[in-house]
Amino acid sequence: MIIMPELPEIETIKSVIEPQIKGLAIENITVNRPEVIAQPTDAEFCEAVIGQAISAMSRRGKFLMLHLKNKSRIILHLRMTGCLLVMPSHYPMEKHTHIVFHLSNGKELRFSDTRRFGRFWLIRNGEEDTYSGIEKLGLEPLSAECDAKYLQSRFGKRKKTIKQCLLDQSVVAGIGNIYSDEILFRAKICPARPAGSLTAEEWKRLAEMIPERLLYFTTKNHITTEEYLETRGQDYRNTPFLQVYGHADEPCPHCGETLVRTVIGGRSSVYCPNCQKG
Repeated sequence: MIIMPELPEIETIKSVIEPQIKGLAIENITVNRPEVIAQPTDAEFCEAVIGQAISAMSRRGKFLMLHLKNKSRIILHLRMTGCLLVMPSHYPMEKHTHIVFHLSNGKELRFSDTRRFGRFWLIRNGEEDTYSGIEKLGLEPLSAECDAKYLQSRFGKRKKTIKQCLLDQSVVAGIGNIYSDEILFRAKICPARPAGSLTAEEWKRLAEMIPERLLYFTTKNHITTEEYLETRGQDYRNTPFLQVYGHADEPCPHCGETLVRTVIGGRSSVYCPNCQKG
């Protein structure tokens, strides 16, 4: 099953990649698939980036950003199958490697993507980002502002299910199908509940469980640079620690009731009918 990486996975990638590239200059770029660069053209992208040093790496929602010393930003969305690897130049190239950044220490930052949905955008210093969609994102779920009052103000009058609301990146950025299930399970809220039906106590529990669960899984996702390279960046998910997602028809880890799979807004969802009463 191919699953889009969510906030914990993106944080894992950042924690592994950033220490390996911070401070290094991009000496050259090989572009095997020009369409992966969404803005500007691949030629303009290379001309603007070659010779620049990487000052930092950051995350916003499910996006990654490479900050350059000249204050420009390279924005990246991995989508479903995108992968970043830092490798010695003599290592065999992964299949479907679309962009290679040749770094000043002799290593390479490589981007591969089987489905070719991942995209890069270059936003120059002072340029408005009207391309990537990152400016339309809502609050970071780990921020103090993402509290019960905020969630209720944005979702409290909606007829949509609370599961669908949690996937709305324009309100809360970074939560996807996996962790919405895990958050709602711990908050004891049925994913099929209309958001407008939640009580003040339930909004409070939900607001508490969002950062608690995301931080928990981010911690469980920890992987060393060596392990990440050995698995080619494909085995850093915390599947063993998931309590409900992917466990349909198994006993609930809390009460023993059989977990149920349903489809909400076209997305698979697993919950406990006893712990998460509708």
